[in-house]
Amino acid sequence: MSSTPGPANDPDPASPLIKGQFLIAGKQMRDPNFYRSVVLMVEHGESGSMGLVVNRPSNVSVARALSEHFDLPESDQLVYVGGPVEPAALFVLHSAGEFEAEASDVVPGIFVGSSPDVFERVIEQVVGGSDDLEFRVFAGCAGWGPGQLEGELEHGDWHILPAVAPEILPGDPYTLWDELVERIHKTNRTIPPTPGNPEWN
Repeated sequence: MSSTPGPANDPDPASPLIKGQFLIAGKQMRDPNFYRSVVLMVEHGESGSMGLVVNRPSNVSVARALSEHFDLPESDQLVYVGGPVEPAALFVLHSAGEFEAEASDVVPGIFVGSSPDVFERVIEQVVGGSDDLEFRVFAGCAGWGPGQLEGELEHGDWHILPAVAPEILPGDPYTLWDELVERIHKTNRTIPPTPGNPEWN
């Protein structure tokens, strides 16, 4: 498999346009924190990069994780493992743009909670039974120091695809990596389709 990013799908690794993109782990990725992971890039700049793994549910419910602070109705909403950095910190992706006065969306219609106040307001909406609000809570995040992500991209550890709201909060997170890998095969002709390429089997 060529490690050269495809021009149709992969911006320049140094580009700030990596924000709002998916990083899809390559098959050669052996780090257990990122094996078969899909990372939504939330920040990217000279000081480093930050993202959230969107396809790794934990076995802890949101209601249980927040029980000391909020009286949430029990539901099937699970906390997701956002990455190995700051595992005790909670982050929220949500669709309530009215709470983000100065923040731009990560992708159209999806915002990352910019403060504890926003986190609380999102959860209060959930408690209130809002049917319009989409959200997902993450424990921890993925982080890279200056130049680190660029090196991993040049090494071919990751592939890049544009992120869209339905895939950021997927109904079935367990199939998301496979679906995005299949899309890479269809759009990047330098990668033979599975199962012919053992790199992606």
